[in-house]
Amino acid sequence: MNIPSIILLTGGAYLLGSIPHLALLARLKKVQVKGDLHSDLWYKAGKLFAIIGILGEFARGILPVITGKLLDFDPAVVSAAGLAVVCGQMWPIFARFDGEKGNTIGLAMATALTTWAMAIAIIPLAVGAGIRTFARLFPRGKDGKHQPVFGGPASNSLPMAMFLTFLVLPFACWMLHQPLTQVIASALLFMLIMIRRLTDGLQADLKTNIPEYKIILMRLFLDRPAIDLLPDRNCRSAE
Repeated sequence: MNIPSIILLTGGAYLLGSIPHLALLARLKKVQVKGDLHSDLWYKAGKLFAIIGILGEFARGILPVITGKLLDFDPAVVSAAGLAVVCGQMWPIFARFDGEKGNTIGLAMATALTTWAMAIAIIPLAVGAGIRTFARLFPRGKDGKHQPVFGGPASNSLPMAMFLTFLVLPFACWMLHQPLTQVIASALLFMLIMIRRLTDGLQADLKTNIPEYKIILMRLFLDRPAIDLLPDRNCRSAE
């Protein structure tokens, strides 16, 4: 293993993550997407395209890690390649370094990097998804309207569960006596996810009169801009 091969793996991983395949799918279907690209694909391009998009995210997250392991790269290099593909999706060179949140591709990368630790860390996500699904299948309230199980409006339980999953992951690696490189990579992955949550579209939030602590809490735990708290914004979202 030499320096050029290390650069090729990590650099290739970053470029792979940078490929805007969700936007390309939307262009193929001739629809415009913005904001949550997965949700937009689901509603505008169709369920098949949305599923292809999700599978593409998983494939991109897994490929650099599996390639590094098969070629017997040092675990630290494999971990770096995994983080590089996530960074590529968050800050893609092909989209002026303004990409997505890294949740799906991060889950895929972590699963390939440290499968057994991820089997523990994913428990909060499974619980959050279950709460979200149950609430939509059995709605409470006066109208009793059912919301779609897949797609639909943003939930609070799922982004919170995603937060907990990425938080638990490095501790799960440590508990299972995984290599130190995996523990560190998992901790860095959590930090990257949180940085992206905090900074994505932050300027719009800062231009409001919403207290900074609410902006931080909304972004970190609910993965949503605090501007959603504004009454006129909520009215427009409901229309």
